[in-house]
Amino acid sequence: MAKIIKGKPVADKITEELAKEIEQLRENGGKPKLATLRVGERGDDIAYEKGATNRMKKVGVEVESLVLDQYITQNDFILELEKLNNDDSVNGILIFRPLPKQIDESVIKYIIDPEKDIDCFSPLNVGKMAEGDPTGFNPCTPTAVMEILDFYGVEIKGADASVIGSSMVVGKPAAMLLLNQKATVTVAHSKTKDTAEVARNGEILVVGVGVPRMVKKDWISEGAVVIDVGINVDEEGNMCGDVDFDNVQEKASMITPVPGGVGSVTTTILAKHVVKAYKQQNQ
Repeated sequence: MAKIIKGKPVADKITEELAKEIEQLRENGGKPKLATLRVGERGDDIAYEKGATNRMKKVGVEVESLVLDQYITQNDFILELEKLNNDDSVNGILIFRPLPKQIDESVIKYIIDPEKDIDCFSPLNVGKMAEGDPTGFNPCTPTAVMEILDFYGVEIKGADASVIGSSMVVGKPAAMLLLNQKATVTVAHSKTKDTAEVARNGEILVVGVGVPRMVKKDWISEGAVVIDVGINVDEEGNMCGDVDFDNVQEKASMITPVPGGVGSVTTTILAKHVVKAYKQQNQ
């Protein structure tokens, strides 16, 4: 039976360290600040914004929440974003995505200030992630995956890692971060011929596709470490991951729950990135 590796102990450890760091910054007049930019009233955006705001308050990071009309034009959105870019009191900017269809993300990602882009929207930060440049900002969710693996002592160097999903939100960056730590990485996507076989080859398995309970026990190798990034609601209205937890738990050595796993660490990484941005901007 697998050990359940929860996110809360990881988040608590990072939060404790951050709170001390921010207290020292404040003693010297420092005020790290996050600005969130949300368009419309999507439920998942509101929930994440609430969680992020609560986490920021817990560690002492100021938050400015900007909510724009769902029908805002791209030009007006850009004007609001540039105000935040030019506001010296704002250290980090979080844009909730996906943006409405009238706003072209392929344009916006080049406008957000890379030094304030704390969730890796800008291509400059994507490039820094690929190079392993520590001055960049990696996406918060894949970074949370790496923090969990580190906290629970999972050996990444030399391990065979499988990533199911190839989005820029989870799959690709998770694969890149694992590769940066010298894992041998295989990525499965929608055109992969045998996704289950790719999954079985992983000593470490990271899943982020948005399909409820897709990964079954016969998809994993004996003793694999399974990190479930999926957040879904099943037909009965219950939250679940992309991994069939009860089934897979019998075969894995470690497994993250949903809820209570990766998601609980993500907002803590966001706070960590705001502090990092503040320090880099005030060197």
